[in-house]
Amino acid sequence: MTTEPILAPSQRIVISDIDIPFWRLVGILIKWALAAIPAAIVVTIIMMVAMGMLGMLFGMSWLMMFRPT
Repeated sequence: MTTEPILAPSQRIVISDIDIPFWRLVGILIKWALAAIPAAIVVTIIMMVAMGMLGMLFGMSWLMMFRPT
């Protein structure tokens, strides 16, 4: 005879206090800052490619900005 497990109702959990030592927190924030550098570079490259494609699509170029009037 097989019995199916009885599912208990979900319980809510509230975190009221996290005890992290100061220098450990400093280390975590430094790691986040260092991880943000390559992410910013990747986002910049993606935006440059997207803007270049839009510029080619609409026929705008840097030369149009600097042509004599």
